[in-house]
Amino acid sequence: MREIEFRISPQDLEDPQALKSHVAKAANKTAEQLNEFRIIRKSLDARKRPPVYLLRAIVSGGEPMPPLENVLDKLPDVSNAKEVHIIGAGPAGYFAALECIRSGLRPVVYDRGKDVQARRKDLRAIQQEGIVNPHSNYCFGEGGAGTYSDGKLYTRSSKRGNIQEVLKILVECGADPDIMVEAHPHIGSNKLPPVIAQMRSIIERQGGAVVFDAHVTDILLTTQPTKKITGFEINGKEKIKSDTIILATGHSARDIFSLLYEKKILIEAKPFALGVRIEHPQSFIDYCQYGDPDRGPHYPASSYALSTQVGNKGVFSFCMCPGGLIVPSATSPGEIVVNGMSLSRRDSPFANSGVVTSVELDDLQNNFLKKSNLEETPLSGVEFQKSVEQEMFKAGDGTQAAPAQRLTDFLLRKVSGEMPESSYIPGLIPTPLHSLLPAWIVQRLMQGFKEFEQKMEGYIHPQAVIVATESRTSSPVRIPRDPVSGMHVEVEGLFPCGEGAGYAGGIMSAAMDGQFIARAVANHIKVN
Repeated sequence: MREIEFRISPQDLEDPQALKSHVAKAANKTAEQLNEFRIIRKSLDARKRPPVYLLRAIVSGGEPMPPLENVLDKLPDVSNAKEVHIIGAGPAGYFAALECIRSGLRPVVYDRGKDVQARRKDLRAIQQEGIVNPHSNYCFGEGGAGTYSDGKLYTRSSKRGNIQEVLKILVECGADPDIMVEAHPHIGSNKLPPVIAQMRSIIERQGGAVVFDAHVTDILLTTQPTKKITGFEINGKEKIKSDTIILATGHSARDIFSLLYEKKILIEAKPFALGVRIEHPQSFIDYCQYGDPDRGPHYPASSYALSTQVGNKGVFSFCMCPGGLIVPSATSPGEIVVNGMSLSRRDSPFANSGVVTSVELDDLQNNFLKKSNLEETPLSGVEFQKSVEQEMFKAGDGTQAAPAQRLTDFLLRKVSGEMPESSYIPGLIPTPLHSLLPAWIVQRLMQGFKEFEQKMEGYIHPQAVIVATESRTSSPVRIPRDPVSGMHVEVEGLFPCGEGAGYAGGIMSAAMDGQFIARAVANHIKVN
């Protein structure tokens, strides 16, 4: 076996015979001499005109290509095993559950929301009627916030765990095998729900359990001689005994953060980011990438990633969704939160991305707490998020229609008149975001947009519109844990996990963190 690399046009990539010829040439063989080969990496090289794909492949020297092992085929039945309770059915919770099964433990997963199919009704309600179900929305429910937000699977967190194993599990649950080789894989919010449902089916098949409509309203613990988990309460009435809880509730579970604070379970404020979501015509983004606004059928919708520093604070694009839609992501009535998503084909005429600035602890102290005459607490970041989101709601019409402004008008501090066409279904309301958003956020965003224009000519586009507010980039709270044992630094039996605990950002890192914590739980149980 040996690895080869070569470039290929998208047309030849789609032609099996042409692909085989390219592989043979790169391997210094004829097509007839070529035995088996396997593509292991695919990335688009847009520096070329026209762009080409860069492929990496394994070529057999004559021996059979080893089959790819199925990760989930060897899971044991854990029906009668020691139970581990997992709060949250997002990627951290579900991958923790699968890892628990692999370790011979029985996971019981509780989620405040509904299964992926039942969630759809509540998503339609928020989109079309402005009704926010605080337990079932774009953030809460089976699969977590990523389920209906594109399903991006790329991460820089290569040291957190085995990226290929996570991708392999997703493929075994029904995802397209191409995610194993794509440089920037994604599943698409239309294809991710059945993958998640299959993951649940496997958990249940092996003896685990998943319980929906189970909102955690209390955490039970002893405090003498040390703090130790004894159970939790769901829906304000049912108490469940437990000495081991994996807490994987996601970055928007503000009531859980408040509950931990009230129970005197140590939590900490951490930096996050806040800003707006910007929408451009996808044809413009394609022009920047390919030199042609009509990319044709052979190239994917183009994306971008931009960042700069303004006064030693980061301003950057976040969760860019080519060929995507802007969606309402509030988790409580009376707030406006927006996010982006894409279907698997990424065929919307719009491209959107968060453009946010980092919110450090000194920003909260100097720009929010003093002005609001508030004391600093671990929940200060949450309170800042809420204040901005609620201000955006007050500027609207009482629905989920979002405050928005043309980018050109924002930079001129001018109220927009007629808004351009947008993918945001609840609608846009022309709003002077330059005076409504916190002044220090506005100043950084304005400078950031100007510098983005220097890096990507035309970015300050006449049809570009900014929509507020993009505020759920990551958790504003960290739940501290021991880096080796994975357990909370003060509470025995509590294992903080994933985005909500402040240890992940996105599907892949959350999944790997779930696996890490499940292994930590197994070690804890084995020792004790």
